[in-house]
Amino acid sequence: MAGRWARNTSRGHPAQEGGLPRGRPGPHPTTSWRGPRPHLPSPADPPHELLAVSRALSDSRNEGEILRLAMDSVSAVGPYRAEAGYLRVHGRLVPGPQAGPDHAPAVDRTVRELAGRDGPVDVPGRSRGQALALHGPGGLQGYLVVTSRSRPTRAQHFLLAMLVRLTAAALSVAAAHHRRQEDALELHRLRQERATLQQRLISLVVEARYQRAVHETLAAASGGGEEAVTGALHELTGFPVLVEDRFGRLRSWTGPRQPDPSPDPDPEPARHEEMLQRVARRGGPVRVKDRLICVIRPRGEVLGVLALVDPRDEADEYAVFALEHAATSLGLELSHLRHLAEMELRLRRELVDDLLAGTDETSAYARSEAFGHDLHRIQYVVVVQWSSQVSDDAFARIVGRAASAVGMASLVTQHSDHVVLITEGRPRDHALYDALARETGTTDGTIGVSARCDTPDGIPGRYQEALRALEVRRRSRSRYGTTFFDDLGLYRILGPGNDHQELEGFVREWLGQLVDYDGRHRAALVETLSRYFDCGGNYAETAESLAIHRSTLRYRLQRIREISGHDLTNVEDRLNLQVATRVWKIMLGGPG
Repeated sequence: MAGRWARNTSRGHPAQEGGLPRGRPGPHPTTSWRGPRPHLPSPADPPHELLAVSRALSDSRNEGEILRLAMDSVSAVGPYRAEAGYLRVHGRLVPGPQAGPDHAPAVDRTVRELAGRDGPVDVPGRSRGQALALHGPGGLQGYLVVTSRSRPTRAQHFLLAMLVRLTAAALSVAAAHHRRQEDALELHRLRQERATLQQRLISLVVEARYQRAVHETLAAASGGGEEAVTGALHELTGFPVLVEDRFGRLRSWTGPRQPDPSPDPDPEPARHEEMLQRVARRGGPVRVKDRLICVIRPRGEVLGVLALVDPRDEADEYAVFALEHAATSLGLELSHLRHLAEMELRLRRELVDDLLAGTDETSAYARSEAFGHDLHRIQYVVVVQWSSQVSDDAFARIVGRAASAVGMASLVTQHSDHVVLITEGRPRDHALYDALARETGTTDGTIGVSARCDTPDGIPGRYQEALRALEVRRRSRSRYGTTFFDDLGLYRILGPGNDHQELEGFVREWLGQLVDYDGRHRAALVETLSRYFDCGGNYAETAESLAIHRSTLRYRLQRIREISGHDLTNVEDRLNLQVATRVWKIMLGGPG
């Protein structure tokens, strides 16, 4: 019986493959009914009620609701019961919204094996059922699985077939509606993508024109020096432009709002250097406070900083592009200037080397005049050695800049472990040392200064004096700082060729026992003897300088006689002891 009514309902419905399009929008087939339920047909007037169901099916655009409505309407067209419903989703048959927890997997397997054909289905606990394919213009839309309580009439067969057709048609309409929505969304996406591409194309055209303008403007400024490059950058961006050297000193300013006076560089050189290295590692402009900064380093060496003054953070990608290319152009300009400076420096060094070795005065005067240095004035030789710096060209430039900063007109050269300057006029006591300490960020340096030199032929001898002053300072208790040869006192007559071990032996011979006694008893007999000689043997001055009583001084001097075995009243002993204490203090480091 079930087979016959099932065949009747499927007559005129050839099996078709196909299904819902992949990616179709809309709720999942298990979506529950939303809104009021439509009026379902009753057995009293099936044809009339089937017309109402048809209208409800046509009005719905949700496949799950259509399938639910069809399953609810099966019983109204005859002695039927809807056991299961399926929708084709992404090429697979999925159980419909009325599938409960007791849903039979065997029914699912049988329906899928039918592959779009009508066929019998064994429903557990029911009479034999029938799977009815829901075919539409787009292919298979799903399945209805129904069973019958009794033998249906031909009219009931016809009504069930009509319900199947209406359901399939409604599912096809819903699928078409979703496809139209999907097509509309895709069309909207394509239009937005086209608009984006058009806008990007316009931006690329504008960017290309701006880049060409930047290249042309900076090319016209090349060769005109630093001011030409900064002027071109200001014209391109509208921002004030500044250039600083690598130490933070302002070199030039182009544009409005130039500060007056110019701001001082960072008082902590190490912090400024760390900032430069951080910006250099970024490889492009970096914002630092109110500036957009680009480091100038044409050959890896930092020569300075090019910056746009932008306190409102208004610089866009075009300004960044112009800044980067201006930094490249300015790097070439500064590199060229550096090359010229290096050539001049080499010529200066050749002159200094000749002066230190001894050269013809006439030639020396002419060559020094070409560099703006007046050898006719009184000259001094200055030797600089810095523990944390290699004595190379870079350090020689640092020393030259520091000398210029403190007003020392000088010629500079570099030797194996020190830098030599020939300066006009006597250097100020510690000005050069303080300037170099700021430049290098360290204080571990030693400077020796010669006596005055009136003619160029005396410079070689003054060079040796400066070396001796440097050596004495390095061997002293306070090894860092500046020492003038004129201040060496007694040590000046010892000569630069004396051996340091001989001096130690001399001091040991005359002061050894006192030094050992001081070391064992934490006394100060050698210092007392040295101060006694410095004060010319005056008891009152010596006691006052040592902040002790006269009786204490007399006791110490008596202990010195007893321990050393030397008589302070003996002229020869007194002279040797005085020389020994002076060498002990100046050359051997004193009380340490």
